[in-house]
Amino acid sequence: MSIPQSGGGPIEHFGQLAEYMAKGEKPAADWRIGTEHEKFGFLTADHSPLPYDGPASVRAVLEGIQHRFGWEPIYEQDAIIGLTKDGANVSLEPGGQLELSGAPLVDLNGTRAELESHFAEVHAVTEGMGVAFMGLGAAPEWTHAQMPMMPKGRYRLMTDYMGRVGTLGTQMMYRTCTVQVNLDFGSEADMVKKLRVSLALQPVATALCANSPFLEGKPNDHKSWRSRIWRDLDAARTGMLPFAFEEGMGYERYVDWVLDVPMYFVYRDGKYINALGQSFRDFLKGELPALPGEKPTLSDWADHMTTVFPEARVKKFIEMRGADVGSLEQNVALPALWVGLLYDQGALDAAWDLVKGWDHETRQGLRVAASVEGIQGGASGVQLQPLAARVLDIAEAGLKARGLGEERHLDIFREVAASGQTPADRWLARYRGDWNGSLAPIYAATTL
Repeated sequence: MSIPQSGGGPIEHFGQLAEYMAKGEKPAADWRIGTEHEKFGFLTADHSPLPYDGPASVRAVLEGIQHRFGWEPIYEQDAIIGLTKDGANVSLEPGGQLELSGAPLVDLNGTRAELESHFAEVHAVTEGMGVAFMGLGAAPEWTHAQMPMMPKGRYRLMTDYMGRVGTLGTQMMYRTCTVQVNLDFGSEADMVKKLRVSLALQPVATALCANSPFLEGKPNDHKSWRSRIWRDLDAARTGMLPFAFEEGMGYERYVDWVLDVPMYFVYRDGKYINALGQSFRDFLKGELPALPGEKPTLSDWADHMTTVFPEARVKKFIEMRGADVGSLEQNVALPALWVGLLYDQGALDAAWDLVKGWDHETRQGLRVAASVEGIQGGASGVQLQPLAARVLDIAEAGLKARGLGEERHLDIFREVAASGQTPADRWLARYRGDWNGSLAPIYAATTL
C-alpha cells in the first residue's frame, strides 16, 4: 500500500489533474525500473502470522533494519510503519506483509542486486529471532481471524469499506502478496500504448507467476487465488479498464475515471480523515462532507490516485499489478518481462500488434482463465501457453536490444511456458504427493 503523498499545492483548475500525470513524462534515456514486492512474515515455531509487537514481530524487524543498516524510520503516531533509504521504502501491508518498494534503477541487474541486498538485511535481522518470510501469493492456511492489523489509520478505514462493497476485499488486504513493476512513459501517446499492452497482457504475467493455490489449509481450485480475489473486490476501482482501449483515451479520460471512484480518506496532520464513499468531484467544489468548505491539494489527488486498483495503474508512471509474489528469480523475471516489452519501441509495437484485435471479452476471459488454470488456460480461442511463449520472444528481443545481458532473467518464465507448470502446479503436486496433504512443509519451501 502507498504511503501518504506530499508536496502538492492547491488545485486551482481541473487541468492540473491531467498535468500531474503528464509531469511523469521522461525521455527514454531517463526511463527507470521500479519493483515492489510483498511477503508474509511468520513465526517458524508454529507457522503463525507475524504480530506487530513483541520480541519476534514486525516492529522488531523494522527496528532491526533501521538500526543495523541505516534506514530512516517512518512513523504514524508513535508506531513505526516503514523505512526509507536511497529512494527505496520498506512498508507494511494491512496484515503485516513486509513490502519493499525499490528505488528507480537503470537496469535489471541492479534490480536483482537490490532484492539480494534486501533479503540479506532481513535475514541478518531475523537470524535467531524465530521469524522468516515466505513468497506465496496468498496465505496458505491462515484465516481472517488469525491476521493481525497493522497500526495504520488508512487500513482501519479500508477494512470497513471493503467489507461493504465486495465479498473478498479483506482477503486481499490481509492474506495476499503481490509483486509489481513500475515503468516510465515518454508522452501521452506512449502512455496510452503502454497501458493498453500492459492491460491486455497482464493475464500472461498472472499465469506465469501463478503461486497461490491454497486457502485455509486446502486447495482453492485456482492457480492464482490472489488474482481471483481482485475480480470480486470493488468493481468501481478494479479491473481491466475497457475505456482505455476506446478512441480518445489519454490523461483526461483516465482522470475522469479516477474522479468517479469513491474516496477512502483525506490525510491531514498525520491523521486519516474518513471520507468513505464520498466524491472527489465534490471535493474540487469545496463540498466534501468530510471537510466542508475545503478544497483539495495535489497531494490529496495523488493520494486518491493510489486508491484505484486496476490491473495496470497510471500515476506519473505505469504500474503492472497482476502477479503473485514468488521466488527471488520470479520477482526479477517479472520486471524483465515488462521492460523487454515496453522499453524497446520494436518490442512495444510487436506486442501491440499481438493484442490490438482483442475485444474486452477476450481480455477479461484471459484474466479469469489465468487465475483459474494458470498457463494452461485460454479464452476466445487464445491459449495462454503459446501466447506466453510468443510474448517472451518479444520481451527477449526487447531486452537484447538494450545490450545489457538482461534477457537471462527471463529463464524461469521460459521454463514455465515450455513445461506448462506454474509454481502453483508444483506446490499442488507436492501437496498431493510427498507432503501427504499437509501444508506444513510449504513455509520452509517458499522461504525467501
